[in-house]
Amino acid sequence: MLLNKRFLSVAAVVAMAAALFYGSTLEMRTVVEEDTGGSHLWFEKTDTIYFWYTDEAMTNFINSAAVTFGEQEDVRVIPVLTEDSEYLEALNQASLHSDQVPDAYIINNDSLEKAYLAGLAEEVRDGGAVCNESYFPGAALSAVEYRGKTVAYPLSYETSILVYNETYLAEWAAQTAQRDLLNAGEDLASEENQSGIPVDEAQLAALTEEYFRKAVPATVDDVLNIANTFDLPEGVDGVLKWDVTDIFYNYWIVGNYMVVGGDAGDDEARIDINNQETIQCLEVYKALNQFFFIESDTVTYDSVLQDFIDGKTVYTIATTDAAARLAEAKENGELQFDYGFAMMPDVSPQLQSRSMSVTKAVAVNGYSENKDLANRFASYLVTECAGSLYERSGKVPANRNANLDNGALQIFMLEYGESIPLPKMMETGNFWLQLERLFSSVWNGADVTALVEELSNQILSQMGDGS
Repeated sequence: MLLNKRFLSVAAVVAMAAALFYGSTLEMRTVVEEDTGGSHLWFEKTDTIYFWYTDEAMTNFINSAAVTFGEQEDVRVIPVLTEDSEYLEALNQASLHSDQVPDAYIINNDSLEKAYLAGLAEEVRDGGAVCNESYFPGAALSAVEYRGKTVAYPLSYETSILVYNETYLAEWAAQTAQRDLLNAGEDLASEENQSGIPVDEAQLAALTEEYFRKAVPATVDDVLNIANTFDLPEGVDGVLKWDVTDIFYNYWIVGNYMVVGGDAGDDEARIDINNQETIQCLEVYKALNQFFFIESDTVTYDSVLQDFIDGKTVYTIATTDAAARLAEAKENGELQFDYGFAMMPDVSPQLQSRSMSVTKAVAVNGYSENKDLANRFASYLVTECAGSLYERSGKVPANRNANLDNGALQIFMLEYGESIPLPKMMETGNFWLQLERLFSSVWNGADVTALVEELSNQILSQMGDGS
């Protein structure tokens, strides 16, 4: 299977390379000059590596790292910003036809199988000294693993967590504590409430504090309990709202039980989609539509996050960009309440949740003639430069030792550490689109068992076709 995959992958990439002329497609070389102070010594250095990336937001970070690494190592690092369309094919063309071979580059973890089998990525050198749990959580290490080898260095990640309105939850806790004390017939009076029944103030305060701690939900049932018992403040539309159209914000529902390639996402023998736990989780998801009435044809991630900022919801599900966006909204007065971040709740006391994650990694090109230098630069990016990544790019580093003073990002890191990375298998490349369609159908009331069986059969058929 592995040799057959390698042959097919290389054949496909080389065929595409032959169909296009390299010089007509790569007019995007960027040499960093502004950070060198115009020093001619920079360009007189003999050892040179080319570093490719696709996200313009990374430019300041990469330029700075290229300059400082170049000065430390007395070498030259030339960043190349390129389009992400047909990225691996462009990398292959440059590797085969250019005298400026990309020595290292940034790549999503789900493309690592294709890159490795095409010879565009190889096992990292001295990976054990860097790619270990002292620097990275388990999900990051799984994301860059292929067939038991570490084939890239984890750089940054994306995942989703729960965001909550702390002010509203404090109100809910106070309401609930007062109701419970009244229902229990408390008569130790220090102050009378509106109904005229005396309530002990100290006991009320203690119970309110206890309920507030429980207001950060451990399970979906906890969210539903708040939805059923909270007298929502004026202007609040609902308790929970999230982008139900995007699989990234839905996958936590089934992530612990829908297995596609195992934790590393590369094991063809580990495909388990049609199981009872997955079906049970999706039934819970289906039932949520009866509580939250989210219109899938109008909702977007930006709209639900804005609704949260406007105080229209108590909870939402957000990605790492929310940390900076909410902080900015709080600072400029757009957001007028306290808020917090929490790990995703479990589906039920019996069914665990598990979020999806995507890891951007630095791979070293197998065609590079400067592999030692490329490995050193890759290692430098994900270790010594990790502390500046978020500030310079807005991307959250996969290095667990960075941003220790940022409470929001530490919650994201905890979620990331337990997440399931996107699988690498080329045969499952359309799995996420198919799963997104399944979630959409389930949300709108379709039969869960039939849909799960259909998806399982499709993926298993694809895996068979790839053998």
